[in-house]
Amino acid sequence: MKVAVRTTGHVMGCKQALLAGLLCLLSGIVCAQPQAPASLAEQRAKAVTEVVLGILSYARWPVEPDRLRLCVIGPTEYTDDLLKGTTQATGRPVTVRRLLASNPTIAGECDAAYIGKLTVEERNHLFAALTGRPVLSISESDDQCTVGSLFCLRVSDEQVSFEVNLDSVARSGVRIHPSVLQLSRRKPAAT
Repeated sequence: MKVAVRTTGHVMGCKQALLAGLLCLLSGIVCAQPQAPASLAEQRAKAVTEVVLGILSYARWPVEPDRLRLCVIGPTEYTDDLLKGTTQATGRPVTVRRLLASNPTIAGECDAAYIGKLTVEERNHLFAALTGRPVLSISESDDQCTVGSLFCLRVSDEQVSFEVNLDSVARSGVRIHPSVLQLSRRKPAAT
């Protein structure tokens, strides 16, 4: 009888140990799952970062910089992720910093400019300073992509797309791979 009790206790102990092990295993799997962005704003910021880095990777400057200098100019909505700085897929580091639109060093200290919401006067001043300089400009605001910026982002809940201002690209001195120009013509997926 003592053996039967011991066996029953041993079986119960094995079941508990097995259950505890299974719970530990499942909790490890749950913890290992990538954390989803907490908000739609974070998702958009990550998507904008991917698009901006993609555009930059298909651009060629007259003198290729070892470290790409991206300047964020004006108030922006989607640069939280971008401002952390990053490295391109090619391994080239990207240094990101904020500057005021009136900063006179933009044309000489920026290889690319991510432009947020600016007044008409600030935009005109900025693009006058960038004229004739090899600076790739990407506009976040909802302009028509007709004046100044090489690329204009279109951010929605479903995706981030962009338009290209071919006239600005031609005058910028920055060469853009034709694949990027083709991507800008692609229509958003129907949902």
